[in-house]
Amino acid sequence: MERIILASTSEWRRKLLQNAGIHVQTVGSGVDESLCLEADPAERALVLARWKAEAVISKYPNEVVLGSDQVVWDGRKIIGKPKDRVEHLAMLNSYRGSSHQLYTGISMHYGPLHQAHVVCTRMEVRADLTDLELQAYVDTEEGRYCAGGYAIEGRGGFLFSGIDGDWFNVVGLPLFQVISVLRQWGWRYE
Repeated sequence: MERIILASTSEWRRKLLQNAGIHVQTVGSGVDESLCLEADPAERALVLARWKAEAVISKYPNEVVLGSDQVVWDGRKIIGKPKDRVEHLAMLNSYRGSSHQLYTGISMHYGPLHQAHVVCTRMEVRADLTDLELQAYVDTEEGRYCAGGYAIEGRGGFLFSGIDGDWFNVVGLPLFQVISVLRQWGWRYE
């Protein structure tokens, strides 16, 4: 199977692709996400995914380049990565007993071909979480560099009572959508 260039240094995204049998090379995009002012969460995820792909595509014009970004939406505002431990704890406290949406945008380029998609998964947070549990999770620093402040595939799983949508989307990349695009472009598992 051909190689994909992942415009990211995300270890989780790389592993998801590799575990699906896709040869992947990661390349940091260097995109300053703070420059994106899109207020709509789906649009912001798509814009950032496109910026990341476009930042590296000139170096790999004959290969598939994949840009991706995740955005958490609580129904009122976009929630990014926590800046410090105090903000991290406040972020987790605000989720208690509620749901929010996790949007992942992908932008895929292959020569003249381009497709962009966004996948949304609804996240249900437990109502019975204690202050001590939330502080213990913050202390692990596991979710410190993640959109929304959690890594559900690790210790952060205890924060949630369920999800409605694509599991792969939650852990970093809507794998089914990526594979569907690759298949449209003629890729097959070999």
